[in-house]
Amino acid sequence: MPTLITPEFRDDLAINIDALLKGFTEEDFFEMCRQNPDLRMEMSKEGDIIVMPPTGGETSGHNFDLNTDLGIWIRKDGTGKGFESNALFVLPNGAKRSPDMSWVKLERWNKLSEEERKSFPHICPDFVVEFRSPSDSVKDLKEKMEEYIENGAQLGWLIDPIQKKVYVYRPGADVEELDNPDSISGAPLLKGFVLDLKNYFG
Repeated sequence: MPTLITPEFRDDLAINIDALLKGFTEEDFFEMCRQNPDLRMEMSKEGDIIVMPPTGGETSGHNFDLNTDLGIWIRKDGTGKGFESNALFVLPNGAKRSPDMSWVKLERWNKLSEEERKSFPHICPDFVVEFRSPSDSVKDLKEKMEEYIENGAQLGWLIDPIQKKVYVYRPGADVEELDNPDSISGAPLLKGFVLDLKNYFG
């Protein structure tokens, strides 16, 4: 039976207890997310449901800027599709994750059925970004980044504005730790995309 992990301040989560007792399906999880549109939820590969607290204004602003920067590049490049933090992906290991920012190659996205694209896409993004907020555990975020890579992501950035670090994840390579970098390049996967970090680490 899945465990429900919620913020302490939340006590009105709509959840079907019968579904939990009988075996919580992907359809049940989709319905629970639909009934709680104001919440961001993920599910671990073990089936634990994680309710993530809302971000503060500063983190939300940074996330908006990150998505804007990537979005400008995506429109010019045209080889992939971008997603913000409300998108939830079903990874090959069964986990259901919502990166703060992600990108999928268009050729892979187009292979999904129309129904898959409308629901939770059964695909691991090629590129994922997690942006640490004050309530986030670096350890937990690192574990998520490793999970993305293990499930098919080709590039991952864990951006930590608190410690002014960026952790770069790639398949088959050691994690690269950058201390207070001015910028970071997405090449060769994201050819021509360079993220200016001065506004985030200032």
